[in-house]
Amino acid sequence: MTAIQGSAAAVTGAASGIGRALALELARRGCDLALADRDEAGLQAVAAEIRKEGQRKVSLHRVDVGEPAQIAAFAEAAVTAHPALNIVVNNAGVALLGQFGEIEQAQMEWLFNINFWGVVHGTRAFLPQLSQQREAHIVNISSIFGILAPPGQSAYCAAKFAVRGFSESLRHELAMADSPVRLSVVHPGGVATSIARNSRTGTGVTDNARRAESIERFDALAKTTPAAAAQRIIAGIEKNEPRILIGKDAWFMDLLQRFRPATYWKVMQRQMEKVAARRIARAAAAK
Repeated sequence: MTAIQGSAAAVTGAASGIGRALALELARRGCDLALADRDEAGLQAVAAEIRKEGQRKVSLHRVDVGEPAQIAAFAEAAVTAHPALNIVVNNAGVALLGQFGEIEQAQMEWLFNINFWGVVHGTRAFLPQLSQQREAHIVNISSIFGILAPPGQSAYCAAKFAVRGFSESLRHELAMADSPVRLSVVHPGGVATSIARNSRTGTGVTDNARRAESIERFDALAKTTPAAAAQRIIAGIEKNEPRILIGKDAWFMDLLQRFRPATYWKVMQRQMEKVAARRIARAAAAK
């Protein structure tokens, strides 16, 4: 068990979404925080909210996780501010809309630098510190799209599958070495964050209506709140769960992939068409 009360955690992508919700919930449960994001104003807002509710020690760090040197500097500064730091949440991530042929190589590399290499560099930078603690925990955020892969998400799925593979292998290495460090990989389903609205679009995507439709579809499927996601992740940390699924949709898609590993998309497509039809019907009834 990794206790939250009395711990200190580093969280990337902490200015919004799941990262912000995690920061707030960890603080409520007695955890000091080193919060990282590119959005300095967002970090300040989170810190102000935490300080209203209690006296947790909070340090703020402007970090682009796509830059390894900035991650290394963040780890050094976070450990200096919190010498007993024992939890790391590699949460920061971005999205990229477009099929493989519509995405330039540079765009795919941009996404990988953040969604995959950001996790790897963050893990590497903090692991020496974590290994010195009596109990410690790494949380790497993958996605349900690290378990199954819909069309139009080739770059995102590739990175999130990579996070899953890296995390599972490292977890086994840590166990074999009898390390005090535990590792959970998280697979959220639809969570109501701004990641879709803030996504970049492949240079080959020229249909603006398609982007709007994609965002609308995501919003319709995003049933889990960031606060609920944060509570589920923290429960997983406390129980040392190796895999954390978030949302009923994630549980359904995980089971679907197990039973139909090569043909799950046909079922998913039918489900998405039903959701779209209900959305159209509701819109028509509202007119």
